[in-house]
Amino acid sequence: MEDALGLLERHGSDSRLVAGGHSLLPMMKLRLAQPEVLIDINDLLELSYLRREGDEYCIGAMARHRDLLESAEAGSLFAILHDAERVIADPIVRNRGTVGGSICQADPSEDLSAVFAALRATAVIASSAGRRTVTMDDFHVGPYSTAVGPAEMLVEVRIPVRANFGSAYEKVERRAGDWAIAAAGAALSLEGGAITYAGIGLAAVGAEHFRSAAAEESLQGAPATEESFRQAARLTSQSVNPISDQRGPEDYKRHLAGELTLRALRRAAARAEAQEA
Repeated sequence: MEDALGLLERHGSDSRLVAGGHSLLPMMKLRLAQPEVLIDINDLLELSYLRREGDEYCIGAMARHRDLLESAEAGSLFAILHDAERVIADPIVRNRGTVGGSICQADPSEDLSAVFAALRATAVIASSAGRRTVTMDDFHVGPYSTAVGPAEMLVEVRIPVRANFGSAYEKVERRAGDWAIAAAGAALSLEGGAITYAGIGLAAVGAEHFRSAAAEESLQGAPATEESFRQAARLTSQSVNPISDQRGPEDYKRHLAGELTLRALRRAAARAEAQEA
């Protein structure tokens, strides 16, 4: 890792890291990215881990999508991870694509960015000067832009482990493995039927920081009921800012944002209730 960081410092903004390559190489073919130097980090196996450390679950940036999908521990703690990984691209992409590469691409339609936003994950960014930790809100600066600097690299994503917790991810796409028309993830912790933690993550609908803060606030302390979930879904529809494109008109995407949030909340609550029982 130190060698890779040294190369980033030496070559500056003319260099890019390449791992799975499924985000960077298509952009190079379209001339949207034209780095002079590619730094291959596929041999950084020390960043390929999935492990629990105390009250956090840690995902190395070089963990492949397949690793996350096949991890029984990850699925047991965060069912949303398996829900999302099943609908990310296809097996060929999941075999090579990395978790770190996906979120560093910061595509507005990226599934794991929405998932990590719902889970309130934090990102660990390394440079030759040391490491720093940022929230997902601060990590996503804008479309295709993150807080990772030109001589830095994302090395880890850390997710808080919560009690009586359930999560789920819902996605509508034109065909299997496609980018989302709209997608929503929900994460809930319950205590005595009341919601003690709520996270709503959204992809492809123009949600600020991939979240619906208004919907999350409405759920905090509320009962885990259909009425609460419908109110959160309405607030989600109102808070997003989708655009009309080849995948669908704005009003359809806004409708989907609310409907998928409602479905995800129902499934997340059922999973949390099973943990609480």
